[in-house]
Amino acid sequence: MNTGGDKLFLPDFCGLRRVLTLLVMAELLALVLALGALQSADRWSDLGVISLFVQWVALVSGAALCIGRRWLKKLSNSQAAAVSYVLLLAVTALLSEAAYRLLQSDLLGVTLPPGWYGDFLLRNLGVSAIVSALALRYFYVQHQWKSHVESEAAARIQALQSRMRPHFFFNSMNTIASLTRSRPELAETAVENLADLFRGSLSDARDRVTLAEELELAHKYVSMEKLRLGERLTVEWNLDGVPQDALLPRLSLQPLLENAVYHGIEPLPQGGAVTVCGEYGQGRVSITVENPLAPVPGRVHTRGNRMAVENLRERLQGYYGSSGELLIEEEGGDAPRYRVRLRFPYQRAGT
Repeated sequence: MNTGGDKLFLPDFCGLRRVLTLLVMAELLALVLALGALQSADRWSDLGVISLFVQWVALVSGAALCIGRRWLKKLSNSQAAAVSYVLLLAVTALLSEAAYRLLQSDLLGVTLPPGWYGDFLLRNLGVSAIVSALALRYFYVQHQWKSHVESEAAARIQALQSRMRPHFFFNSMNTIASLTRSRPELAETAVENLADLFRGSLSDARDRVTLAEELELAHKYVSMEKLRLGERLTVEWNLDGVPQDALLPRLSLQPLLENAVYHGIEPLPQGGAVTVCGEYGQGRVSITVENPLAPVPGRVHTRGNRMAVENLRERLQGYYGSSGELLIEEEGGDAPRYRVRLRFPYQRAGT
């Protein structure tokens, strides 16, 4: 998902993929113009000449928009559209003049009929005016649609994140209150950790953070829960093989840890250990959170567990599409376990 937001409605014609698309569209236009020549006796010959001219106009127009993009970005979209429109017509006029000069020279030995120049220039400018107007309108509508989709996606992610405000805050406040008299230093640290978690949950949902930053928040969450559960809670970390600069959605690990504690450790009288391990390979990061489960009759809050996981899955799809996955595995038997695996492509800041 694009979080930066390019305000200019024109696509970037400096990329190879965009140039190839431009050449294909220009060739389709040349084919239409050649088929529209009703009085032509040799359409294939006309197609070659028209293709050569239209391709040159397309390439030079794309280069002009590429070079002028940094100046066009400073204008409003209406101003950029007007300037681009005039620029495309100017390119067509200049190349039409160049083509006429070439045909008029002795190099090709072509005899032009009287009045051919004016008809040639007006026809080219007319076609360019119509095609340029349609193309600019298409780019504008596409940009508006893309902006609308991204805004809806950002709003949806923000709503999902707001629904995931950790319920442990209420328990944490009670824990802090009980520590203020007996252990004030520890209560102060707990308040600072809770403030950092609040700050993370209230941040812009469109932002991503590095794995190192996400782990810092996760450790603070675990420290808050250990104040409440004591020796009943143990967390084992094994993330040495995962790049710490990998970007992921903010508050991705904390909800998984919260589920593991709330639905796995807390119902067990003896508590248990939550395991967090990670792998990296083939450009993808995989992080697994695993916890023991209480026997079926003792399980509680299963609906809330599913809701939090589904919310996180939707957030991943909002960022990465089909490349972001959240897989769930549950093992039965005498020692049932619950496992959530988070997978997403490895991306760094600035890439």
